[in-house]
Amino acid sequence: MTALQSPTLPEEAPPAAESHARRWSGLGWGFLVKLVLMGLINAVGLLGIIAAFQAQSWIVFGVALALLLAADVVYFTKKALPLKYLLPGLSFLLVFQVFIFLYTGYIAFTNYGAGHIGSQEQAVAASLAQGERRVEGAPTLPLTVVERGGDLGFAVVEDGQLLAGSADDPLSAVGPAPASGAATEVPGWSVVPRNQIIGDQATQQAVIDLRVPVSDDPNDGSIRTRDGSSGAVYQSTMTWDAETQTITDSATGLVYTASPTGNFVADDGTTLPTGWVVNVGFDNFVKLFTDATILETLGLVTGWTFVWAVLSVLIPFAMGLVFALIFNDPRVRGRKILRTLFILPYAFPAFMSALLFRGMFNAEFGVINELFFGGANIDWLGDPWLARGAVLFVNVWLTYPYYFLVCTGALQALPQDALEAASIDGAGRFRQLRAIILPLVLVSTAPLLISSFAFSFNNFTIIYMFNAGGPAIPGAPYALGYTDILISAIYDISGVSGGKADYGLASALSILVFVVVGAVSALAFRQTKKLEEYQ
Repeated sequence: MTALQSPTLPEEAPPAAESHARRWSGLGWGFLVKLVLMGLINAVGLLGIIAAFQAQSWIVFGVALALLLAADVVYFTKKALPLKYLLPGLSFLLVFQVFIFLYTGYIAFTNYGAGHIGSQEQAVAASLAQGERRVEGAPTLPLTVVERGGDLGFAVVEDGQLLAGSADDPLSAVGPAPASGAATEVPGWSVVPRNQIIGDQATQQAVIDLRVPVSDDPNDGSIRTRDGSSGAVYQSTMTWDAETQTITDSATGLVYTASPTGNFVADDGTTLPTGWVVNVGFDNFVKLFTDATILETLGLVTGWTFVWAVLSVLIPFAMGLVFALIFNDPRVRGRKILRTLFILPYAFPAFMSALLFRGMFNAEFGVINELFFGGANIDWLGDPWLARGAVLFVNVWLTYPYYFLVCTGALQALPQDALEAASIDGAGRFRQLRAIILPLVLVSTAPLLISSFAFSFNNFTIIYMFNAGGPAIPGAPYALGYTDILISAIYDISGVSGGKADYGLASALSILVFVVVGAVSALAFRQTKKLEEYQ
């Protein structure tokens, strides 16, 4: 039989040159992809590093440089290859969580806010800009509006030279003066077209408000323009002395001295409106507990915040559990359709629901008064207690479907043999609910209730969209209202919504809110361990 079989010939091996070419081709494509990826990552990283360097933001510069080096090591060496899946998540965690928390903590120990935004140099420049007057006998200089890196500047012709600068960069020579008139080309700058200045109101106002320092000494004055085609040197009645750290007003004779609080203060107590950012230690935290106007108002807001957070969890949870018990009974017909209808409020965007209910609760033409109270003029949004009840009703309407879903899932996962055994032992429905169903449901839903409490504690959307925290508390600072919770109070104190901004105080209050929510959540999670004995 072996004689009938044809001998098996070995497969002919590919030529050595072809095998080498295939291997080399694969290595070439892989190396090319790796090289392109390395170039993209380093290009993006270098853009961030250069931007941070130009802004002199050294912390951001260091973090960006460290992340770029880490990315190069992780993705382009074999030593840290397992980290390639973790580095993106760790990077986003560092940038969007850790950095923001640390920066908030830093701001909480400063006076950063209205009147204290920039550095002392910027405060000096702003103070000198007050009461500026055109220097007597100063010539009118041909001027061109220029732009570089998004910053507007001026280019002027003086003494046969072309000078250019911006608000942060004093005038410096960039080339010879043109034969006549204003410059049409400025080396290193882009010329802003005249029609853009005239046609764009924002650009026109920015040009009029722009001041370009003549030199590094702020007392030498700055170039200003009224028409964007000619300029002159303006000087202030204020004089800055860097050695004594004082600003002297030649018009009034007052001398303003730099104080540790970040202000220029005269001997009579007069303070210049523009200050600078300084470290104030625990002053913001002390202010929260010692300033009578703030303490009383925040006391009302804090009390309502806890009531709001607790009721926003207990009431919707109770409603969701009751509806889940009802529609979990197989005797109820059309359960699927009814469950879908009950989930609809949860599927609708919360901010839209808040706006709709705001119109429905309007005292004059809202459908709540028209349909349910016979057209009575009930001021739901103007009365403190009615406004609180209304916003709580809206939040319950929006959140109970969530608990309905959660409780439905928990009920369907209950062991039926335990319920049957309890029924055989003579336990009624109420006893089964109290002794078996509720404890077992709480075992699976307690962590969700704790997270819901933290969410409700900081539920800014409903409060702001429904009534913007109103009605206002009489005499309250920072325009706080009766339905404001701590997170919306932080928003008002920060000045984002208008009014006087106090970012330092808002950051301090944010840290306290974080501590309170963290402490309550930790205690609640600790107590939920007692429910494990029911499992």
